[in-house]
Amino acid sequence: MENQVQTKTIPEGVKQWNWGAFMFSIFWGFGNRTYWPLLCIIPLFNFIWMFVCGIKGNEWAWRNGNYSDVKTFKLIQDTWNRAGLAAFIISLIFIILYFLFFSVFAIFYFTSPDYGQVQVG
Repeated sequence: MENQVQTKTIPEGVKQWNWGAFMFSIFWGFGNRTYWPLLCIIPLFNFIWMFVCGIKGNEWAWRNGNYSDVKTFKLIQDTWNRAGLAAFIISLIFIILYFLFFSVFAIFYFTSPDYGQVQVG
């Protein structure tokens, strides 16, 4: 008996980037009965594997799911995509604000007239 996972063909409309698999790798994997994203638990490797999940996520979900057609599959994955894209944008905003705040703080701190002077009590 052949393995059904290997014989199931991937329709052309399924092969695309998945923001949900990229941002929520482990949770997305459990929700789609796909367990390759569990490799994101490994430190340092997880950064690379997030991109693999984003690229291959839809194919894994299609193979492991019981979808009747591409339209149903896309409706479900669009929810993950919207949530993943929103999380990506929010994370990006926080990262930019973090670096902006600390760079402004460093500029004010290192350019202050008292910087580098030793005060004797």
